[in-house]
Amino acid sequence: MKSLYDIAAPAKLNLFLHVTGRRSDGYHLLQSVFMLIDWHDTLHFELRADGKISREDLSTPLPADDLVVRAARALQTSSASSLGAHIGIEKRIPAQAGMGGGSSDAASTLLALNRLWKLNYSLEKLSQIGLALGADLPFFLAGQNAWVEGVGEKITPITLPEGRFLVVKPEQGLETRLIFSDPSLKRDSQTAIISGFSADAFGFGRNDLQSVAERICPGVTQALEWLASQGLKGRMTGSGSAVFAHVVREPEQGVVPDTFQVRLCRSLAVHPLVGWASSNSLSVGGL
Repeated sequence: MKSLYDIAAPAKLNLFLHVTGRRSDGYHLLQSVFMLIDWHDTLHFELRADGKISREDLSTPLPADDLVVRAARALQTSSASSLGAHIGIEKRIPAQAGMGGGSSDAASTLLALNRLWKLNYSLEKLSQIGLALGADLPFFLAGQNAWVEGVGEKITPITLPEGRFLVVKPEQGLETRLIFSDPSLKRDSQTAIISGFSADAFGFGRNDLQSVAERICPGVTQALEWLASQGLKGRMTGSGSAVFAHVVREPEQGVVPDTFQVRLCRSLAVHPLVGWASSNSLSVGGL
């Protein structure tokens, strides 16, 4: 095997996100449900025998040392492999959106190179490598929609109903640290249980980060107001600036502001690369 083409890296939505506390080390305790959607980046991998890791941006320019490159180097270091790879990325998932695009790209990179380099690493081993790069990676590696708790280390796979979602990304992005460092952030939400969520999966709870985000990033409010003008109740996903609304029927989107990216997405039952690494059990994860 000398190449792997058209490798998908799907985005996620946080159906809700509650902050239930804060540890003495500053990490926030969270509860959320991560749901995979069909808005995805596409990656291409070609084997290099010289051990070098190179990257080609096929659409949006990325930072030189992005998560994809770091993931490839981390796997190379862990395995002591003498092989390298040339990686092409067709970037579609917007940055700083709360949709996990960078983490998803890195997770798909670990899965693809594990196969291309014939390492046969388990999902648990890949997740250990991924967790050191970012808290979201184990979720994308596990490949299933999940209930996530703690600081992101507790993942419980769950089955979600199929759904369609109108996702709106304003021009502005949003840095996670600005929200979590804000003194006005609500940090005492009551702990939820899966059965309570399951009774109203697409309407349960809220995103505790949203009020802070709207104050920091006016584009979040504008995107929510646009969804409301379409008769839809929107919510922010993750800690980025993208918002979404569950839709029952095809919406008439009307006039979309030039600065918005708007896409009608479907939920995914599993990740396109599920099963690419063997697994006994998986108990680590992230937000």
